[in-house]
Amino acid sequence: MSDHHTYKKVELIGSSTSSIEDAINNALTEASKSIKYMEWFEVTETRGHIRDGKAAHFQVTLKVGFRIASS
Repeated sequence: MSDHHTYKKVELIGSSTSSIEDAINNALTEASKSIKYMEWFEVTETRGHIRDGKAAHFQVTLKVGFRIASS
């Protein structure tokens, strides 16, 4: 086993009609199907669509950090 870890970050965009939290979780759920060892995320942008004076759709940009498998 290595005495250090190497990480990589990818950018994802998640969306939801319910909430910002759901948009985050939707992105993470989909990414976890193909990216292993995800360890953290940071929200870099938040935006949405307005319909009838209310927030109708949420979109978040995330940077997700994951560990390189062999490190």
